[in-house]
Amino acid sequence: MGVSAVPSSGESSIAPEPNDYVIRVFDHPGNIPAAAWNALLAHEADPSPFMRHEYLCALHDSGSACADTGWQPGFVTLWQAGALQAACPFYRKQHSYGEYVFDWSWANAYEQHGLRYYPKGLVAVPFTPVPGARLLAVDGAARAALVQALLQRARAEDLSSLHLLFLQEHDVAACADAGLMLRHTVQFHWHNHAPGNPASDGGRAETPFHDFDHFLGSLQQDKRKKIRQERRKVAEAGVVFRHAQGAAITPDDWDFFYRCYERTYLEHGNAPYLSRDTFARLARTLPEHWLLFIAERNGQPIASSLIGLDAPHGVAYGRYWGALERVDCLHFEACYYQPIQWCIAQGFRRFEGGAQGEHKMARALLPVRTTSAHWLAHPAFADAVERFLAREGAGMDDYLRELAQRNPLKAPGETPMSLPHNRP
Repeated sequence: MGVSAVPSSGESSIAPEPNDYVIRVFDHPGNIPAAAWNALLAHEADPSPFMRHEYLCALHDSGSACADTGWQPGFVTLWQAGALQAACPFYRKQHSYGEYVFDWSWANAYEQHGLRYYPKGLVAVPFTPVPGARLLAVDGAARAALVQALLQRARAEDLSSLHLLFLQEHDVAACADAGLMLRHTVQFHWHNHAPGNPASDGGRAETPFHDFDHFLGSLQQDKRKKIRQERRKVAEAGVVFRHAQGAAITPDDWDFFYRCYERTYLEHGNAPYLSRDTFARLARTLPEHWLLFIAERNGQPIASSLIGLDAPHGVAYGRYWGALERVDCLHFEACYYQPIQWCIAQGFRRFEGGAQGEHKMARALLPVRTTSAHWLAHPAFADAVERFLAREGAGMDDYLRELAQRNPLKAPGETPMSLPHNRP
């Protein structure tokens, strides 16, 4: 089964063989039928709202991700008999910002040897380090063909390299089969699992937490105490929270959130990646996928955190936060405790806390391995990076073992402590 390339306009004058895929490259996701793209995504084992057609279009239509900002799109799609069989977001990148899998040292090594690292090829969701499906496909054969089409494109455009970030397991397998190098990083996720009684299979039965105190009862004593102290500091500072979901988030709420979001970037000396127009488009086209927490003091909003939602799969995603006033422990309350409390109340099964930050472990967000895949055109550099990744991978294994020793959860068999209810 082969592939036949056609111009980026999507029009083909080639009559492919019956079992061949036709490659079409699009310079804007809006040129791909939304229903066909989203149907592929729904077919995946690990979808997320950040790969939806509407989300990608919002990034591009608002100008946040475009050629002018270093993200030149060329979405790669595979078709058969007029039906979309596989697709992925592909970018010709002029830098490595907004990716969260860091290859700056690779770029510096190229420069030191007088070689060009940029442009490079990237398969990722701009500014969104959320693991999930990247190589959308109807089956394994189409996914494998899509990887080959990406490699073909990288070679044809004389790109230094190809990088696929935050992949689901099916994507990882397809990339490994194609000979790409794998790289691992760590994120921290919370799971709505209350330790239960011994199960019939020899393990332990698990049920969701029934409230925040029940969750606290699953933690070691020092972690429970710390969380309660942090929540008390926020409450004693006179801060209260409200939340709004979906269409209930008003334009004024979005405006306030953006003030907070923008300030966080400016305080670090950077312009924000996303524009106010990006969020306006997301509020309009994907309203059901957003949950906003707003902290208020003396009747005035002072901070906010935005959470992404995948209600059908029971997953929440910590995305952005910002504050106009400094309150001790407010970040932990807005970004972890309020979302976890909401997830428990709504029966969500997982809360992903975002990239980096092992301080999240003290709040019961546990380490999860994430995977990216890489191909470098230069043979000597490919060999060097492969050796580097072997060393880095061994170090990552050691790091995960170290983190496991700091697990904040009670040891199996330890009696849960009785905690009073309805207290922060």
